[in-house]
Amino acid sequence: MTNWRRSSRSQNGADNCVEVARTVGVVRVRDSKNRTGPELAFESGVFNQFLQTAGRSG
Repeated sequence: MTNWRRSSRSQNGADNCVEVARTVGVVRVRDSKNRTGPELAFESGVFNQFLQTAGRSG
């Protein structure tokens, strides 16, 4: 079973965000409105670099 998580800043019950699941070496991302739809998969290091870069841009 995959443990999907939403941001703690996401409103309770809101279906307009993304969910993230970390597995061995891979981070998976999906749309919370379409949980059976497609997923994006990133190597953990690539995803961590994205988060660091995104944090600097805001």
